[in-house]
Amino acid sequence: MNMEAIFQEMPTLSSESLTLKKITEQDLDAVFAIYDNERIFDFCGIIPKHNKETVRKMIGHFERDFLKRTRVKWGIFQQNELVGIIEALDFNQKVNMVTVGYLINESYWGKGIATEAVRVLIEFLFEKADINRIQAEVMPQNENSKRVLLKNGFSKEGLLRQATLWSGKGIVDIELYGLLKADIYS
Repeated sequence: MNMEAIFQEMPTLSSESLTLKKITEQDLDAVFAIYDNERIFDFCGIIPKHNKETVRKMIGHFERDFLKRTRVKWGIFQQNELVGIIEALDFNQKVNMVTVGYLINESYWGKGIATEAVRVLIEFLFEKADINRIQAEVMPQNENSKRVLLKNGFSKEGLLRQATLWSGKGIVDIELYGLLKADIYS
């Protein structure tokens, strides 16, 4: 795992239609629009945030977590508008593995943005950061998120029953999806 490729400076990643880059306080309104929407968090272990000042502080926490080398949150930008957030977290250097997650503004659901953003992140993690395994945890009811992962080559590896405590949800079942570098670059 090449931690320097990830944490030396905030990587900016891009495709033809999306840019994944650092979230700044200038993005506060767009970030708040995501965190203030209850529906976005129906299948997520995060409690929505209805206070703009709380979200402003969270943006500062994104930077703190990056500097601590524990998590990277990118804004997903389409034509300079923040339409979602994607992250890499739980860097396990012993087995060369990372977990990913994403949130898309409800106005942009069903447009392929999450699928494309995950593809861009996968390419970076495998090619530049030399990660071997990428995984994602999904609530069994979250069909849309599962489709995003399957379209990107992930395999459903199993159901972990009553395995995780998620804020606002209690103890939940999660499905584990995984993708190995060899699955793509064999």
